[in-house]
Formats: sequence, structure tokens, C-alpha cells
Amino acid sequence: MTQFGDFAPLCHTVPSYPWCNLFYRQIVDTNTSLLANASANATIAPVGVNPQCGILRVGADGSVGNIANIVVCAISILFTLLLIYWTSRRRAAVGRVEIRQFFVLYLLTLPFQLVTTGAFLEQGSTALTAVTGVHAGLVAATFWALLANAIVSTQVVEDGTLSSLIPFNFFLLAFFAATTYIALDVGFSFTHVFGPSDPLSSERSVPLFVLTSIWPGAAAIIYFLIMLYVVLGMLNEVRPVWYFVLAMVIFVLSQLDFFLLNKVICKGTSAKVDGSFVATILETAAVGVLYLAWRSITEETWDDDVYYPR
Repeated sequence: MTQFGDFAPLCHTVPSYPWCNLFYRQIVDTNTSLLANASANATIAPVGVNPQCGILRVGADGSVGNIANIVVCAISILFTLLLIYWTSRRRAAVGRVEIRQFFVLYLLTLPFQLVTTGAFLEQGSTALTAVTGVHAGLVAATFWALLANAIVSTQVVEDGTLSSLIPFNFFLLAFFAATTYIALDVGFSFTHVFGPSDPLSSERSVPLFVLTSIWPGAAAIIYFLIMLYVVLGMLNEVRPVWYFVLAMVIFVLSQLDFFLLNKVICKGTSAKVDGSFVATILETAAVGVLYLAWRSITEETWDDDVYYPR
């Protein structure tokens, strides 16, 4: 019976689900009978644990890895660098420092995603497990930065000041450190507090599931609701709302693609590519629309007009 926090169904049905990499090493160390098909051979195993359809590791049977998502991640990195540059130029804009930090964090997740889903490294290897753990921490921190930007937009504290940046960065580091530690504990079995029981009987970790699967969705929804309040209730604007609605719709579509169409695309291409590249395109598009939404409710420069008394 599937329990809350059980990754096994996701690892089985969702190709290139990176958090499943954390369980492979544990399975190899404790119960290899849980591995089947291509996953049984670590030298060619695809991302995850026993996926119904998975892209073999680079070099195995002519595989070039998850090439589509590799290319999309590279393009997304360049696009996000542009967003950071454009944001830095808007020096008088409210929340400039905070939203730039969000873009920087999203930028950092992309090379890690490229590695954890690209089928470069051998399953169960120390390198892949460590990179996946840090990737998990970055994702959790990124969604805190997203939510914190909504809080800053309410002007509860003045943006760009220590009263804003200290709690912003404190919780950012807390989410990163806690999630990374939990992910590494699952992957390397430092303890059995956060990971599966010993001996391993299932790919299950409630804390990891909450921080990597529940928290991002919850943070996105709360961000959306707060921004609707800010735009409609505080600014009395309507047009910017459509940017936030569009960003939310694109984000939801990216998740639907990843969890529902990913396997369909993988099987339809005989495991040459999967749907992760479409999800990455949509996620990056959502981040781009968030920039447009932020831009639409902020000023680009200070009012430098000289006042001449009559």
C-alpha cells in the first residue's frame, strides 16, 4: 500500500524524476532485489529507480543522455542571465534586490538539473547522490525566495533594507541547509531519521517528500494569492493580474507535463527524449512572465525631475 511520502510510484511512472536518484544508492547497499530491468545495471541505469521508461546513461547502447533537456537547460541559463541583467538595471524598482536573488537561485538550479536528469553520472555514485542532494536544497530555497518576494511586495518591511534582507536570507539558508541535509541523509544513510528504514523496504521519506514535492506547490499558490491581493487590493490595478495568472497557468502546465505527459513522450520516442525538456521550457517561461509582472508594477528609475517653484 502506498503511504504518504512514498517515492516509489513517482520513480516508477515519472521519467527523469531527480529525487529518485537519492534512493538508488540505498537500494544497492541493502536490497538489490528491488532493482529491475535497466535499473539493475548501474553502469547503464537511467535516472530514477525502475522507471517504466527511462533514458539510458550516456554511452549505453548509443545513448546521448537526456539531450533535449540538456539543451533546454543551457538555453534557460542564458535567458535567466538576461533576466538578472535587466533586473539590475531597474535600480528604483521595488523589491529589485529580492527578485534578483530569486532569479539567481533559479539560475543555480538549472546546471544541477542538467546533471541530475541528464543521465551523465552512474546511478548510485557518490557524485550523483551529492549533486542531487544539493539540487534539492536549491529548489526548496528557490521557492522560499519566490514566496518571500510576495511578502516584500506587501511592504510589511522596506525592500532592500536589512529588515528585509536579513529574514529573507536567513530562511533562504535554512531551507537550503535543511533540505540538503535531509536529501544527503536519505542518499548516504548517515542516519535513519529522515530516510527509509533499515533494511530498506521502500523508497519513502516524508520530510524529503514535503520539501521537494509539497512545499514548491504550496509556495507557488501562496505567492499567487498574495500578489493578487497586492495588485488588486493595494495598487488597484487590473492589467498586471493577467501576468500573474499567466505565470501560474504556465507553471501548472509544466507540472502537468512532467507528471502526466513525461512518460507518454518517453515511450513515444522510444526513450530517446522524455517530457522533462517541455517542463523546463514552461518553467523558464513562467519565470520570464514573473519578470514582466514585476516590471509592470514597479518604476524603472527615480523621479529626477528638478522642481522649480513658481
